[in-house]
Amino acid sequence: MLATVGRTAVVAGTATATAVNRYAQNKAAEKQQAAANEAQQAAPPPAPVAPAPAPAPAGGDDLVSKLTELAKLRDSGVLSQAEFEQVKALVLNP
Repeated sequence: MLATVGRTAVVAGTATATAVNRYAQNKAAEKQQAAANEAQQAAPPPAPVAPAPAPAPAGGDDLVSKLTELAKLRDSGVLSQAEFEQVKALVLNP
């Protein structure tokens, strides 16, 4: 009878240890999932796509729009004053 009680205690102990291991594994998996969810939510949204530039107006307005665009490039520092003058000369005297 003592042998039966001993075996029952071992089986019960094994079952308890298995249950504890499963509980620990489930908790670890929950923590990993929570961390993954936080990382996904913290990621910045994708950058919006810039709209295409408007088409240049036809005729005389085309010259004005080109010069205006060149002036914007010069004012923003993309073109130097000398580069601006060179390109302006090309636009005015094709």
